[in-house]
Amino acid sequence: MATPLDLDQLQSFCVIADCGSFTEAARRVHKTQSAVSMQIKRLEERLDEALFSREGRSITLTAQGSELYPLARRMLRTNAEIIDLFSNTELTGSIHFGVPDDYAVRLLPVILSQFQRTHPKIAVDVKCHSSNDLLSGMHSGKFDLIVFTQGTQHEFGEVFRTEKMLWVGGRNGMAVKTDPLPLALGDHSCCWRADAEEALNRLSRDFRIAYTSSNATAITSAVLSDLAVGILPQSALQQGMQVLGAKEGLPKLPDAQVAVMRASHAYGGIYDALSDHIVASLGNLEGEDPLNKQAAQ
Repeated sequence: MATPLDLDQLQSFCVIADCGSFTEAARRVHKTQSAVSMQIKRLEERLDEALFSREGRSITLTAQGSELYPLARRMLRTNAEIIDLFSNTELTGSIHFGVPDDYAVRLLPVILSQFQRTHPKIAVDVKCHSSNDLLSGMHSGKFDLIVFTQGTQHEFGEVFRTEKMLWVGGRNGMAVKTDPLPLALGDHSCCWRADAEEALNRLSRDFRIAYTSSNATAITSAVLSDLAVGILPQSALQQGMQVLGAKEGLPKLPDAQVAVMRASHAYGGIYDALSDHIVASLGNLEGEDPLNKQAAQ
């Protein structure tokens, strides 16, 4: 009978894969760097495979390490579920949570206030950034849990909602009738910007980037003041906006995918409580806002 794998070794393996550093991983798992290195050595000996490739200061997963990673995280998650099953202790603790500011103004206060009422002993420290910054923050250990809106092209995100991406302008605004079309979009790293530019280029529709910001509130302000046309996910629409489309000569955009990502330690207990609440809340938005009905037409 094969000897079971050591969960503590798998935890350290996943943390190293997350942050790309033995030194940082040792800090996160509260061990010395030599102890973490020994854990990985024993795990590699146990599996008879090299799990990391080291080139200078760069540490990446080997092909075998990449195969192990999702399986190791699954084992850590199952372990947390078993512990929760037999635990009678009240949920308490703190969570570092990141969310795109697309959802911060209209949705986040309601979602988190509901969570705090049902889980008063869980403190949620919230930071609002762009999806790219949230993903970088997860890599550097700033977050336990993030919601991001770049979907399945990023590894290890669990997609829980797909919604329409829509062209929006100020209600009865004139920006959409301007040639070239003025746009309010994110910076060059924004995947939604790339989608919008590609869709307009396919139609040979002239446009110019009139307003650039990684802050969704700034983009929303530019749209509402009729400085430019923007793009938003359906659930981020606000009063005073008008959904634009084929009638205004604008092409269909790819759907947005909303995903949740956890740090490798963030399973079970308080993390499941917050993740389940967010998924249930954001996944049940259809039809709550009159603008959603407009968008569906």
